[in-house]
Amino acid sequence: MGRQPDREARVVLAGRPNVGKSTLFNRISGARRAIVTPTPGTTRDVLRHAAEWLGAEFELVDTGGVYGASADPLQKAVAVQGAAALDAASVIVLVTDGRDGVVPADEQVAAHVRRTGRPVVLAVNKIDDRRAEARVEEFHRLAVSPVVPIAAEHGLGVGDLLDAVVARLPRGRGARAVEADAAPARGTADLAVAIIGRPNVGKSSLVNLLLREERVLVSEVAGTTRDTVDARFTWHGRGLRLVDTAGMRRPGRVARSGRIESVSLVMARRAVAEADVAVLVVDAAEGVARQDAAIAGEAEQAGCGIVIAANKWDLVKDRGPNYAKQFDGEVRAALRFAEFAPLLHISARTGERAPKLVARVVEVAAARARHVATGELNRFVERVTRRHPPVSPDRRNVRIKYAAQVGARPPTFVFFTNVATRFHFSYERYLRNRLRESFGFEGSPIRLRVRAGRDSREGGGRR
Repeated sequence: MGRQPDREARVVLAGRPNVGKSTLFNRISGARRAIVTPTPGTTRDVLRHAAEWLGAEFELVDTGGVYGASADPLQKAVAVQGAAALDAASVIVLVTDGRDGVVPADEQVAAHVRRTGRPVVLAVNKIDDRRAEARVEEFHRLAVSPVVPIAAEHGLGVGDLLDAVVARLPRGRGARAVEADAAPARGTADLAVAIIGRPNVGKSSLVNLLLREERVLVSEVAGTTRDTVDARFTWHGRGLRLVDTAGMRRPGRVARSGRIESVSLVMARRAVAEADVAVLVVDAAEGVARQDAAIAGEAEQAGCGIVIAANKWDLVKDRGPNYAKQFDGEVRAALRFAEFAPLLHISARTGERAPKLVARVVEVAAARARHVATGELNRFVERVTRRHPPVSPDRRNVRIKYAAQVGARPPTFVFFTNVATRFHFSYERYLRNRLRESFGFEGSPIRLRVRAGRDSREGGGRR
């Protein structure tokens, strides 16, 4: 499904934990993709983003700390993934902390990057601190040249650093070389797909399956994914940008877990708000939980399309011939407000039904963007109101005079009536169901608005 990006346009940030790689990544990329905290080992997954300097375009890669002390139980896996990113780099930026001076972990990373045979630029970070400024010369002992002093947080020296990086990039390479994984340029038609759900339901495993590479870390440790990880792939000629989000827990648990998870949750919610389609991953072995409903509710409120993926189906499909029907019934009962979302049984471990999942995502995105002509919509209104006349919450008779679709993504309709009111909730559900049935809005929320017509005598006109 996906293809590997050309490594000749890839700039990799490397270094021990907590030297400022993620701050530098955010500064150069212009996108706050990486979580920045004082906690060593905050970054776990390899993050990628398109970047440009003086007309030279490249893929910027942020890695977790490759060497050095960290209390993170996944540090070994983070280091393995970071080392693989270094081997695929065209230019490596070795980031160090000028306030600390050279420490043994810096020497280990420097030895590693020298062995790759790639061009290396050494960035001495945090030189806005006088202690760091005085220790820049000390870093020449790492046998990496050039040495560029910077302050990533404030942007000091970053231009000089990028000049050195671009001078070492292979000539004649451009953004086309990094289109497979980097964030797409503005104006492209890539579908933004957020993979959402509770911790440990298999979101990262699903992303790796779809990309056909070990793009994000997978472990049984709850909260393995922290940053929102973007990755692009092509499906039957259509570009999709997958965003693997951190597992969303109940607010009380997030508050107790500290700042990293709180920031992860904010970034996950931002990914949902920006998505065309959200794939809600639920655990088929555990069944649907209350938090699944809360997460689905956020996606519905954001107006993105929704596809429900019941993962780990390989663990439950032998529970009897009626289990699938029973499970689906439980999901629909728990997620009544998302009854429009298609539900698929998948296995990220075996790959079962993964192609069908991607096909459904594309179909839901197309449905969410659909527009109904005004004439066709009003013929629909005439049919459905003849069968079931509308009423307001106070049971007043309401007559729909005409309707228009005023927006898409999600589809939004305005119904002009003889009174300034709103429909009864049951009638709104009826209209949404009939709209989906007639025009194929499967998987997409539908927004309804009611306005009084110009000649209304009872509602005080438009509002």
